[in-house]
Amino acid sequence: MAEQAQEAVFQMQRVYVKDASLELPNAPQIFLEKNPPAIEVSVDVGAQRLGDTVFESEVTVTVTAKIGDKVAFLVECKQAGIFEISGVPEDQYDPLLGILCPGMIYPYLRANVADMITRTGFPPVHLSDINFEQFYQQRLAAAQEAAAASTANA
Repeated sequence: MAEQAQEAVFQMQRVYVKDASLELPNAPQIFLEKNPPAIEVSVDVGAQRLGDTVFESEVTVTVTAKIGDKVAFLVECKQAGIFEISGVPEDQYDPLLGILCPGMIYPYLRANVADMITRTGFPPVHLSDINFEQFYQQRLAAAQEAAAASTANA
């Protein structure tokens, strides 16, 4: 008698702000500047196993706004989620945690970042959509290049 395949489970159990920081290092003088700020955004994704079938996935965004060489504001927010994953082949965990989970967390992060920036007194910055599959593939390629470079140097 064939053993029944375990049913695949993938569900978000919780979403939360893990860390948030808002700085206006040049306030109040920065508000007297006439030019709009130049915006720079960086994104990072991470994940960790919390238990046999429980994982945390997180997306970190840093938004830096500068007017000339002065920082108008700096916002960093780390949004995380706890996910239950089971009945899925082990080789699928990394793509799930690097693509699907961040895609589910990101809308919460976008809303929180826009809200934090609005509280600075500057116009809100609405973060663009991110193709987490492409982002994952770029990170994978960069890691493979780094591994190849370290092997070549050894």
